[in-house]
Amino acid sequence: MRVRDWQDVLEDVVESDAEPSGWRAVAGDRRGGVGEDLFVGHPTVGVFQLKTFAKNPFEVQGVGSRVARRIDDELEPIFPAEDEAGRFGVNRGVEDESEAKARAEELETVIETHADAPTTGDALFEDVMDALDSPAFGPMAYDMYDRPEELDTLSETFEEAEEVLSAELEDLIEDDVGRGFH
Repeated sequence: MRVRDWQDVLEDVVESDAEPSGWRAVAGDRRGGVGEDLFVGHPTVGVFQLKTFAKNPFEVQGVGSRVARRIDDELEPIFPAEDEAGRFGVNRGVEDESEAKARAEELETVIETHADAPTTGDALFEDVMDALDSPAFGPMAYDMYDRPEELDTLSETFEEAEEVLSAELEDLIEDDVGRGFH
């Protein structure tokens, strides 16, 4: 297991050639510490574990690693199904003003189309992610106030990674924040 900066791990997600809508995620508060835990997975790419904390309102820091090369039959039921969770998306920044204008026009067309026709929230979300050229999106189990049960299950499944990443994040917090949050 190779521990890396959380943004480098997300870059692996962005750079994968996987079907963008095939990603699923589970996230919530970190157990016994400041920050959040996130598992994001795709059946053909694998599972990534991230641990982050907000250093300040403008900066998030964290660590992560790939913890599985694919989602197998044992992991499949832990991740949320399409119809039983909220949604998440990963987005790339735009390169320049012309790309920003093109995406805005495409997004405007999507919104207008959905406003004029019967639709569902899921269909709108998927079309918006396509218009934004999102490399990864899908269902997400998330609890803003606690930890979803699935998050504890994944943490126990990848117990060694959990311990290593927690220790690395604690070092980051200690180095960057010091006694400010203790």
